[in-house]
Amino acid sequence: MTIKEFAVKFKQIKKMGFTPTKRNGPTGVGYTLETLLGITENNIAHPDIEGAELKAHRSKVNGLVTLFTFNNKAWRMPPLEAVKKYGDLDKNGRQGLYYTMSLKPNSAGLFLDIQTTEISVRHISGEAIASWKLQTLAERFMQKLPTLLFVSTFTEERDGVEYFHYYRAQLMKGTSSELLVDQFRAENILVDLRLHAKGTMARNHGTGFRTYEDKLSLLFNDVKDL
Repeated sequence: MTIKEFAVKFKQIKKMGFTPTKRNGPTGVGYTLETLLGITENNIAHPDIEGAELKAHRSKVNGLVTLFTFNNKAWRMPPLEAVKKYGDLDKNGRQGLYYTMSLKPNSAGLFLDIQTTEISVRHISGEAIASWKLQTLAERFMQKLPTLLFVSTFTEERDGVEYFHYYRAQLMKGTSSELLVDQFRAENILVDLRLHAKGTMARNHGTGFRTYEDKLSLLFNDVKDL
C-alpha cells in the first residue's frame, strides 16, 4: 500500500466514526486499524506502508514507546563493575542497574549529562559510566524508524466492548542530532539502563531509548497531517 492509498482509505475509516475492536486488550487499537485497512498481521520487522511504520495511539492513554536499544561501544567502565558499584537489588534479588535516567541525580548518584555532541550517564563524582554520540543515536533512530504513520484514536466502551474512532493520521519523517539533543534536554527521550550481575559478567538487556506517545511528533523534522 502506498501513502496515497493509505490516505484515501484512512479518510473512509475516519468517516465510519466509532467501530468495535476486533481484538481485546492493548493491541486491539492497532489490529483493528490494520484490519480496516486490509493489512494482514505479521511478525516480520519491516515497515508496513511504503517504507513507513504504522502505529495507532489511544489519545487518552499516554504510553511509552521504545524507539531503539543501543549499547555498541557505549560503556566507559566495565558493566559488571558499574552494577556492583552503583546498582541495587532488583525484584529477583539480583544486583542490577535498572534505572530510568534523568537530568537530576537518582538515589545512586547517577544522572544523564547532555552535551552538544553526546550524552552520557555519569555519577555526581564526575565518573562517566556510559556515553553515546548524538550523531550515532540519530543514525540509529533513522535506521529503526525512518518514517512513521501515527494514527490518533478516540476510544469509548459500550457494554464492555472497546470502540475506536480513528480521527487523525500524521506522517512523520527525519530527525537530526540537533533535534534529539533538544529533546533529551526536555526529557522527552528517556534512557533506560537494563542490566544485572550474572556470575562473572553483566547481563545487559540493551539500553532503551524511549519516549511518550504524545511526544513522538517532537522527534521528527517533518510532520504533516494526511
